[in-house]
Amino acid sequence: MSDGIRVASLDDIPEGEGIAIDKAITGTDDNIALLRDTDDTVWALDDTCTHEDASLADGWVEDGFVECPLHSSKFCLKNGEVQGLPATKNACPHRVEVRDGEVYLFPRETP
Repeated sequence: MSDGIRVASLDDIPEGEGIAIDKAITGTDDNIALLRDTDDTVWALDDTCTHEDASLADGWVEDGFVECPLHSSKFCLKNGEVQGLPATKNACPHRVEVRDGEVYLFPRETP
């Protein structure tokens, strides 16, 4: 089992916001959005909204959801499921662990 990729410090991600991790680092087809909820949990979804070309890392994070900044589609942070139109396709989730204030990403692993 992999130890994951250290991609950020918890302090790098403001509460209720996200940051994008470049696909060159993650080895994925899309950048990955690290999203910090208001309860300090960190989640990871593919960064590009499934409705249109917008960064979910630029969205609003609250109460287990991220809202796309372009057309307000909502996605569940736990599993990427669409919770609000106009998106109709789920976002791809990735497993994340926070250890000693450092964020580790496990690309393509289900949370």
